[in-house]
Amino acid sequence: MDFLALDGKKIIVFGLANKKSVACAIGRVLIDAGAEVVHVVRSEKRAHTARKLFPDHPVFTCDVEEEGNIIRVRDEIAANVGGPIAGLVHSIAFANYSEGIRPFHETLKGDFLQALDISCFSLISICNHFKGLLAKDASVVTISISTTKMAAENYGYMAPIKAALESSLCFLAKGFSAFSQVRFNAVCPSLLKTSASAGIPGYVDSYLYAEQAILRKKALKTIEAANVAAFLLSSRSSGITGQCLVVDAGMGFNYFDRDIVAGVVG
Repeated sequence: MDFLALDGKKIIVFGLANKKSVACAIGRVLIDAGAEVVHVVRSEKRAHTARKLFPDHPVFTCDVEEEGNIIRVRDEIAANVGGPIAGLVHSIAFANYSEGIRPFHETLKGDFLQALDISCFSLISICNHFKGLLAKDASVVTISISTTKMAAENYGYMAPIKAALESSLCFLAKGFSAFSQVRFNAVCPSLLKTSASAGIPGYVDSYLYAEQAILRKKALKTIEAANVAAFLLSSRSSGITGQCLVVDAGMGFNYFDRDIVAGVVG
C-alpha cells in the first residue's frame, strides 16, 4: 500500500547545498515514495552538485535574495516542468557569522535584515510568486528549529528569525485560504549534523550536549526530519496546517537528565 500517495506528484525542493543537506534527505525520501522532485539551488556550483546527486531530476538555480530570481525560476519551472505542483519545500537559511558571535543586543542591523530576508521573507515571496503553479490542495513545508525560545548564544540572532518564519505560516495559510486549500507547516528538528550547521561557532559542543539530552543518547538523524517533511507533504497530513512539528527525540523535556545534572554539580 502506498501510504503517502506521493507517486507521480511534482514537488519543488528549495535549498540543497550538498549531500548532507536537509533538502537532499527530503529529496531522497520523496523519490523513494515515487514523487517527481525538482531541485532549486542557490548557484551553478550547487546545481552541479545537485545534478550529480539527482541525475534524473530537474535542477534550477535561484538566489532568493533577489526577488527577480524567484520570478525567473518560477517561469522556468512552469515552462519546463509544468504543474500542478503538489508540494513545495523551503529549506533555506543564512546568517553571517564571519565576525564571530556577538551578544544579541550588539547584532548588526545589516546582518539581521539579510538573514531575515533569506531565511524568512524568501518563503513568503516564493509562495506568492508560485501560487499560480500550486495545486489547490498543495502542501508547503519549511524547516525551522526545535525551539525558538532557547537563548543559545552561539545561534545568535537566528532564533528570532526562525520565530518570524514560524509565525508566517498561519498568515500564509489564512491568506491562501481565500482561494485554495494549500497548507503551510514547519518541521522543527533538534541539532543535526549538516554542513550548514558546521559553520555555527561552537556547534559541535552544542551537538554533543544535545546528544546527551536526547532520551536515546543518540543525536537526531537528518533522515528523521526528512521523513516528517514527507508526511507533511502528503495528503495523509491533510488536517494539519499552520503548525510546527518538533522532531527532537525527547530532548526538549529532558534537560534535567540525572547524568547531565551530575556532570554539572559534580
